[in-house]
Amino acid sequence: MPCDNITSDALSSHPMVTRARAGIVKPNPKYANVVTNDVVEPNGFVQANKESRWRQAMGDEFNALQRAGTWVLVPPHPSYNVLPNKWVYRIKRKAYGSIERYKARLVANGFHQQPGLDFGKMFSPVVNHNTIRLILAISVTNSWPIRQLDVQNSFLHGYLQEDVYMRQPIGFVDPQYPTFVCKLRRSLYGLKQAPRAWFQCFSSHLEQLGFHESLADYSLFMYSHDSVLLYLLIYVDDILITGNSSYHISQMIHHMSKLFSMKDLGPVHYFLGIEATQTAMGLHLCQTKYILDLLHRTEFLHSKPMTTPVVSGRRLSLFDGDLLSNPTEYRSVVGALQYLTITRPDISFAVNQVCQYMHRPTTAHWCAVKRILRYLKGTTTHGLLYSSGSMELQAFSDADYAGDPDD
Repeated sequence: MPCDNITSDALSSHPMVTRARAGIVKPNPKYANVVTNDVVEPNGFVQANKESRWRQAMGDEFNALQRAGTWVLVPPHPSYNVLPNKWVYRIKRKAYGSIERYKARLVANGFHQQPGLDFGKMFSPVVNHNTIRLILAISVTNSWPIRQLDVQNSFLHGYLQEDVYMRQPIGFVDPQYPTFVCKLRRSLYGLKQAPRAWFQCFSSHLEQLGFHESLADYSLFMYSHDSVLLYLLIYVDDILITGNSSYHISQMIHHMSKLFSMKDLGPVHYFLGIEATQTAMGLHLCQTKYILDLLHRTEFLHSKPMTTPVVSGRRLSLFDGDLLSNPTEYRSVVGALQYLTITRPDISFAVNQVCQYMHRPTTAHWCAVKRILRYLKGTTTHGLLYSSGSMELQAFSDADYAGDPDD
């Protein structure tokens, strides 16, 4: 099946909520900084060690590990499963691409861990995207404040139950004990049990403060006492807290800051790659930076935009086109598009179609993915607008019993 080459006209008539329609008036040139490559993240320690800003970042990380008592040095033993580690470097950027800080993180290689020896059960605190949207809708409808928190070195707060050994980090080997290994006392990024250890520590403290877990989503915590109602969402180390009392929200943040190294980021503005902007109309959510990064990575940043994400009346089939010789890029891009549906329900149907062929993608399926990317090129600022309205639950259903061309 050939790719569709329908030309597009003006995009201004699209019914989706845009930044302009939401009352967000900001200059567009700032988006040009989102995908600039003037500063490159190092590929390894040798390259990073040549620049002072990365040496400073590694020093800050190592000092934080030492202050937390993350490990103790012990003599090596043949029975130990000593894990390797590496430095990972990231440039933390703000919502519109400007550099916020340089981050170096020491990561243990958990692929070398052995079940039953140095790790057991695993769990990661990842809140469901539908839960995020639901809580935001409730907050906007009731005009509640939404505060955003970031836990620094969150995994270091969890204590390990197993005996885990690791090599000393490159660049920070103790000169008095160069042959010793690190016996980890606290969890470290990369360990299979690290997210579970952190969540166990965090949830136990929340319970002491009066929160309890939601039965529908274990990453949602609720506080209800007298007339005070608070909701807390956690996505690994990113936290949102909202409720009907600004005073109690501030008090909860104050108590948690005493227990954890926590940074109060103020009203929600950039959460999990989602840009949140409060306007007179409500809360506008979009993923403009995420879209531009995706278009840059797939080399579609300067492509010709499309007015629709799919060809009207055409359904994909398992047998259309020729098999892709290397389906890795297809699966990677489709996975990125799935995350984009958080604020872009207009591409949900198109993304759902291409997701059905992840196991056996063809050239026709890849053409469908490219059309979605070209549609995003012309609608980078579209998103969701949450405004105050009725809390009455409504449901819609549309069943298609005979639309699959394969069966």
